Amino acid sequence: MCGIAGYFQQESRFTAADLRQMTDVQAHRGPDAGGYFNDEICGLGHRRLSILDLSESANHPFWSADGSACIIFNGEVYNYREIAAELGLKTRTTSDTEVILEAYLILGEQFVHKLNGMFAFAIYEPAKKRLLLYRDRMGIKPIYLWREGQNIAFSSELKGILALRPKIKLSLNRQAVLDYLHLGYIPEPLSIAREVQKFPSGSYAVFEGGSMRMESYWQPEQQLKAEALRDEAKAEQRLHELLRSSVAYRMISDVPFGTFLSGGIDSSVVTSIAQSLSEKPVNTFSIGFKESKFNESQFAAQVAKHLKTQHHEFIVGEEDALQLVDKMVEAYDEPFADSSAIPTMLVSQLARKEVTMTLSGDGGDELFLGYGSYQWANRLSKPWLQLLRKPVGLALNALSDNRMKRAAALFHYPNAGLKKSHIFSQEGYYYSLSERRKLMAFQDSGTLSYNESAQLKALPRSLNAMEEQALFDLRYYLKDDLLVKVDRATMQFSLETRVPLLDYRIVEFALNLDPNLKIAQGQAKYLLKKILFQYVPASFFDRPKWGFSIPLERWLKGELQHLMTHYTSKEMCERFGLIDHRVLSEYLAAFQSGRSYYYNRIWQIIVLHKCLEKANLEM
Repeated sequence: MCGIAGYFQQESRFTAADLRQMTDVQAHRGPDAGGYFNDEICGLGHRRLSILDLSESANHPFWSADGSACIIFNGEVYNYREIAAELGLKTRTTSDTEVILEAYLILGEQFVHKLNGMFAFAIYEPAKKRLLLYRDRMGIKPIYLWREGQNIAFSSELKGILALRPKIKLSLNRQAVLDYLHLGYIPEPLSIAREVQKFPSGSYAVFEGGSMRMESYWQPEQQLKAEALRDEAKAEQRLHELLRSSVAYRMISDVPFGTFLSGGIDSSVVTSIAQSLSEKPVNTFSIGFKESKFNESQFAAQVAKHLKTQHHEFIVGEEDALQLVDKMVEAYDEPFADSSAIPTMLVSQLARKEVTMTLSGDGGDELFLGYGSYQWANRLSKPWLQLLRKPVGLALNALSDNRMKRAAALFHYPNAGLKKSHIFSQEGYYYSLSERRKLMAFQDSGTLSYNESAQLKALPRSLNAMEEQALFDLRYYLKDDLLVKVDRATMQFSLETRVPLLDYRIVEFALNLDPNLKIAQGQAKYLLKKILFQYVPASFFDRPKWGFSIPLERWLKGELQHLMTHYTSKEMCERFGLIDHRVLSEYLAAFQSGRSYYYNRIWQIIVLHKCLEKANLEM
């Protein structure tokens, strides 16, 4: 896994010095080597984290055997050996990079369908004056794209584009701010800079002759079939085969690796299978806080002991996490309110002392209906409740219990077309659209940048409310929150992380699995658990789901109170002109007087203003 950057221009706007600057600002993504190429129209920069073929011959930019094309690549393609064999390639290296480039030259643009992996890469053909950008199906690896007229610049992280100032103008994207306040992240294709977009997942673009052609080659809703798989025995066998294949692929490495093990279902599945495929104990890593409510490390240790892994347990104090608050803003470049990024950064920092690559369990909840929000989607789909939702919501809100007040908010969605984002927003303790409209110091139309119902049109079979909510999460939350969180947190410490559950074959399987095999006998993730319990006793998981969290509510009233005081102040609100301080003051007062669930709303404002202070965008 690495960092890439580049430009493609029809006028002499960017130079070799610009290329080096936008590449090297991402040196944390690739400390092992830096490489650069530029001619009169194209510049390609690369920072390498060596995972496969550690020799210099595999450094980037990497040129084809015939010298007609070169590539810069971030990520891994796991089935490169099979592709090389199928095409009869005589390779000079043992890297996947070489196979990708030669496969493109043989098969053309659509060769991407053969790739199984996580990837973001650029291929340049100097004689044809053509540049191609590709991003993987699930959007595991990022690309930011700036475009003005016939000129483009791209980068693995937004900071690579920011480094081009003052040659380019970057201004605040107010719609991105609005989306962020409702969701806690900025969804594709927006970024916090109006002139920069996130390159769409499952897509590629061809830049040639001053024009751009964008093609989508894979989207989750396009993988749905007319009939879902209902045969439990066949489904279990197939899923088990896919899991073992996916994990085996992602264990291919020329450097030490391990797994993140939280003790939950998803990470335990990945770790169990990895250990079953390994001839020696697998390194496992877990983290816990000294504050007992937020320490689940004993569950991870229990799983590790049963599997006989080489377990590394890090018990940290609040002071360790608090030190990363500033680094989080620096790592993410744009507003990102998921505070679990802090413990993710901590465990990444500690794991990097032992290994260079890890496996994680991301994706299991979205694929196998593991979130509580799916139960809310099911409840709110009931016809009788739709008719009575407003009076039910008012009745719940009248109660003094915070849990009931939170539940009340879920009933007040604006309309059916915005229900899925509303459920997500309120489950995450973020601002509802009606709250957001009151909070803003400028005109808020109450809309989002995307149409959440568009992906549900003309599907080959109808989905129930839980499946629709999960598809929404797969499309937005997983890609633009969870995968962003893991990418920035791990790469900040030069650690590659692979996600076996998001092998596109498993995603396609799960999309076509009957929901009654995802939730059955009162259990979420029913089929996934059946496979896990072949490796680890079911009794280990007889406990509530907690998640990877920090005591943020308490921190805001204690160690982080200075951040709350400063970044929610009237002066800060007036400086950026986005938030009405009078309305924000009401949330602050309510939080201090007992509405503890407002902590995420306040954290959002702190992160927003802190990011804008650092980014220094034109307002």
